[in-house]
Amino acid sequence: MMMRAFVLLAVFVEASAKSCTPNKADVILVFCYPKTIITKIPECPYGWEVHQLALGGLCYNGVHEGGYYQFVIPDLSPKNKSYCGTQSEYKPPIYHFYSHIVSNDSTVIVKNQPVNYSFSCTYHSTYLVNQAAFDQRVATVHVKNGSMGTFESQLSLNFYTNAKFSIKKEAPFVLETSEIGSDLFAGVEAKGLSIRFKVVLNSCWATPSADFMYPLQWQLINKGCPTDETVLVHENGKDHRATFQFNAFRFQNIPKLSKVWLHCETFICDSEKLSCPVTCDKRKRLLRDQTGGVLVVELSLLSLHFLLLFTKMLFIFNFLFSPLPTPALICLLTCGVAIFLWLVNRPRPVLPVVDLNHQSLGIEGGARKNAREKSNELLSYYFSDAKTMYEVFKRGLAVSDNGPCLGYRKPNQPYRWLSYKQVSDRAEYLGSCLLYKGYKPSPDQFVGIFAQNRPEWIISELACYTYSMVAVPLYDTLGAEAVIYIINKADIAMVICDTPQKASVLLENVEKGLTPGLKLIILMNPFEDDLKQRGEKIGVELLSFLDAENIGKENFRKPVPPEPEDLGIVCFTSGTTGDPKGAMLTHQNVVSNASAFLRCVEESFAPTPEDVSISYLPLAHMFERVVQIVVYSCGARVGFFQGDIRLLLDDMKTLKPTLFPVVPRLLNRIYDKVQNSAKTPLKKFMLKMAISSKFNEVKRGIIRRNSLWDKLVFAKIQDSLGGKVRIMVTGAAPISSPVLEFLRAAMGCPVFEAYGQTECTAGCTFTLPGDWKTGHVGVPLACNHVKLEDVPDMNYFSVNGEGEICIKGVNVFKGYLKDPEKTAEALDKDGWLHTGDIGRWLQNGTLKITDRKKNIFKLAQGEYIAPEKIENVYSRSGPVQQIFVHGESLRSSLVAVVVPDSEVLPTFAAKLGVKGSFEELCQNQIVKKAILEDLQKVGKEGGLKSFEQVKSIYLHPDPFSIENGLLTPTLKAKRGELSKYFQTQINSLYENMQE
Repeated sequence: MMMRAFVLLAVFVEASAKSCTPNKADVILVFCYPKTIITKIPECPYGWEVHQLALGGLCYNGVHEGGYYQFVIPDLSPKNKSYCGTQSEYKPPIYHFYSHIVSNDSTVIVKNQPVNYSFSCTYHSTYLVNQAAFDQRVATVHVKNGSMGTFESQLSLNFYTNAKFSIKKEAPFVLETSEIGSDLFAGVEAKGLSIRFKVVLNSCWATPSADFMYPLQWQLINKGCPTDETVLVHENGKDHRATFQFNAFRFQNIPKLSKVWLHCETFICDSEKLSCPVTCDKRKRLLRDQTGGVLVVELSLLSLHFLLLFTKMLFIFNFLFSPLPTPALICLLTCGVAIFLWLVNRPRPVLPVVDLNHQSLGIEGGARKNAREKSNELLSYYFSDAKTMYEVFKRGLAVSDNGPCLGYRKPNQPYRWLSYKQVSDRAEYLGSCLLYKGYKPSPDQFVGIFAQNRPEWIISELACYTYSMVAVPLYDTLGAEAVIYIINKADIAMVICDTPQKASVLLENVEKGLTPGLKLIILMNPFEDDLKQRGEKIGVELLSFLDAENIGKENFRKPVPPEPEDLGIVCFTSGTTGDPKGAMLTHQNVVSNASAFLRCVEESFAPTPEDVSISYLPLAHMFERVVQIVVYSCGARVGFFQGDIRLLLDDMKTLKPTLFPVVPRLLNRIYDKVQNSAKTPLKKFMLKMAISSKFNEVKRGIIRRNSLWDKLVFAKIQDSLGGKVRIMVTGAAPISSPVLEFLRAAMGCPVFEAYGQTECTAGCTFTLPGDWKTGHVGVPLACNHVKLEDVPDMNYFSVNGEGEICIKGVNVFKGYLKDPEKTAEALDKDGWLHTGDIGRWLQNGTLKITDRKKNIFKLAQGEYIAPEKIENVYSRSGPVQQIFVHGESLRSSLVAVVVPDSEVLPTFAAKLGVKGSFEELCQNQIVKKAILEDLQKVGKEGGLKSFEQVKSIYLHPDPFSIENGLLTPTLKAKRGELSKYFQTQINSLYENMQE
């Protein structure tokens, strides 16, 4: 295991005021790595003068609360010469090169500042265990003409080999394996200071990410105090350095972590002007993580205990069994070693984050919240420097250190990657082009994106966010009428699309006068001149993506970042009937939803820049958008599939993703393929045993892929997805319990289920780590509350824990674009979003989806029918791939259209003694009768009442699809279209029935 250190040196300098005396010194904090940020101050700064980076003090009256305040300096630029009425000039930071490391630590020069000030830069060194190099970054601070005079200081962090802190470890070096578990000696040193300056350690902590602000922290030193007995502060506030030691084993066994970063905040104190704090000021100690270091110590003691016990056992064996032959003793010894190794290396369970019997808590108004959230305050963001989608990407650029961002490939080739900086620059160039063409950097400016998943999609989206514009995804499967409707509804004047074919359709709409407002099309793929000339005739300009970037590069405009409350994306949901509705989502909506996901999995899945996700779900779906926001916020990577779903597994084998967002439709195929591959009784028995054994481990919280069953049965499945998936999230549609149990057993990684809809950005509930029971969709996310509302017509009442699911939170949309009537139907006066889904609170506080409010009808005898609930039950039938349940108010029974599974049906029919082509089997009455009987059997097992069981079926050989207009782009059934399409068959079914 490797351990890296990342050191934050906060340099504190205090000067006396000449022109005025502030009541309390303020703190201004500057991070020069990886990006310059100045913390916010509540008053107008006094005497700003920027030379590379110069900081003024603060001149004001009144008492000011202590602490750090965030403030960004976009206005300190050449075009804006003043800030708060004082003159300023801006010069970009100078890059310094140290060996092979590029550091953007800036030289800081402070001139003639009459009041209190402080400044700092972030420096870092790496500390890696086992055959790892030690590198260091050093920065220089200059102070000229301050009240302390003029001085220059070099700040550095060093590691030492002894407790006297006298022998430094030179770079590079290798830490011997024997040193793991020994004490580490660290020291912060400020060279070039006069004797009156003291170095003071304020706090030291570790995180699982290079980001020193990462919420999950293990505290070593807090407010100058060691947090436990494993840390000692040797020198603090005595001279120009501060030293401390801690046990290297402290961070060796943190579950799920391969790297740990160490951070230290250090003050340089002028002892002639201040009383410098000493080692511990006896303030209250605060542990951000109560298990920091403690669990590891217990494990190390436990291992030592077993080692001593094993030694004693050897002595006893030797004493009692010395007459035994040598092979017998070797056998006993081998068994003992095996037992010892198993005890030491046995899999450790994923611990639940809450009491699994009480996962949600009731709050005022009958709503419920996630039990782990102590207050009722909703989560708006996870990282304080990432509150908009623009800031999220900038954060990814910083924490990844300009690492790989977007990947793409051609057939039979490896992935090629664009770095974060390349993506950011190209987005700025594209956005600058749009501004050059006369479009506004405003949330009122809508930009259409009409393309399949690819890097240019993300670049186009980021271009919108960089200049406060709004992205409007156009599904390439919505159909011509819907695209026309959206362009007109959103007043879209420019569309960025991928293929000349789509551009031709857009031009045809303009030629017919259907979309007169469209004036600019930017094409990702190459196109012929005749297409451009065709556009010129009707006043539509066509540009290639590359030409647009070049125009923007030559006419660069400074970014105009959005605010969290600004509109960021309008996602048109294709309903089962009527025109699409444009859900208006703000930056805060999307960021809060992604943040709530991170909050749920922070203990079991802490994303890092090494993580990678595969993008194949439509980018126009908010599920995929939220996943990508999570990825970018942590500096991780996204690899795009080739565009052909049939090649997805090949893409995954090449990419080897660690994060896999997935929909039940794909999971059902994986499940069916595995089940159908077990053809012999022995294979079926082995598969059943493997699933049972692995799922029993899962129920105990043990998630792994190195068991015997993994090697014998599940390795092929895991390898087909790349072999490195460490988290799967399924959503967008219900998933059956058998499939979910199988996946949790077979995949060797946590499989979470989410529930939500576009109107709440993506998700509103999520299953928690440690709870591997199926049959529910988890608990409310930290960004929203959930309540159930009475539906008297369906006999659902909230007092019984049942009703329509309603959501209220930071992730709830602002309404439908230019559609106040539909908005009023979805959002009530108190801000609750009515989903139309029926749910029930289970005894453990989780939510179960039981019904659908909107798609209900009455049969002739007065019984209410929820067809989607029935279809979900019937989908568990082996030979059924798709099913549409139909009923009418003048009929007393239900019928269904069934699309059989083409891989399962031949085997199913063969058992009946029937052979033939797939189409012939669909017309066979014996097969039809057998499938109906299987449906009724599954329905009975699923708790369907007699009037909810279908009485007759029609077998259809062609699947319902987006292309034939029977499914929405989110793969939901278009019930109205299905009824029309199969009206003849439905009438025939009823005519041949005796109701």
